[in-house]
Amino acid sequence: MSIKIEFLGTGTSGGVPMIACKCHVCKSENNKDKRLRSSILISSSTTTVVIDTTPDFRTQMLRSGIEHIDAVLFTHSHKDHIAGLDDIRAFNFFSKKSIPIYANEETSEALKRDFYYAFSELKYPGIPEINLHTINEEPFHVGDLTFHPFNVRHMNMNVTAYRIENFTYITDANAIGEQAKRVVNGTDVLVLNALRKEKHLSHFNLDEAIEMATMLNARQTYFTHVSHQMGLHDEVSEELPKGMFFAYDGLQLQL
Repeated sequence: MSIKIEFLGTGTSGGVPMIACKCHVCKSENNKDKRLRSSILISSSTTTVVIDTTPDFRTQMLRSGIEHIDAVLFTHSHKDHIAGLDDIRAFNFFSKKSIPIYANEETSEALKRDFYYAFSELKYPGIPEINLHTINEEPFHVGDLTFHPFNVRHMNMNVTAYRIENFTYITDANAIGEQAKRVVNGTDVLVLNALRKEKHLSHFNLDEAIEMATMLNARQTYFTHVSHQMGLHDEVSEELPKGMFFAYDGLQLQL
């Protein structure tokens, strides 16, 4: 099966404050340095799925011209990955149906807490219409796509990563266990988080991400969830080993 990957966002809320930031990355005229919060679109000929609804969700949908989605998958409950869920209502309006969403137990509880009005028995007109599916590490299907969820560690938190065919998406991790490595094994294209060059308590830094990508041995690896502390896209890209790249907003892959 042929699937298309589009990086809706490759940045992060982490790192130094962005308000009125005057660093050379924020002032860069290169569009590859303009990073919205990390999210990805996966589509086949019949099915379109978004992973994570960031605070930039509405902007990402408009920028990429997305008119229909079949489901939303979540990695974890941090606000930079769930805050845009309310804007799913536009897709409800045009499709005239609810949107299934998939999340682990911890994230499901956070969604029910933060978007309580969408789960209320007495629903106000126009609220998001969603159908929550709480997942574990068992594979599940959305249309003609099969997703194999598995856990990675984000300090003390489980984050859900996903393998789809020969593509694997991992974000917000600083440890990948042996069982998870077995799931990734054989992946053709890997997406992996790399926050910055300096060490971080809950994310891979660049050296750690390169080491992990080398161990996982995908044909190609794309780094995402990149803060502006990493530096300029084109300059830092020159430091990467063969077969490893920085993703950027709007990058599309056909697999």
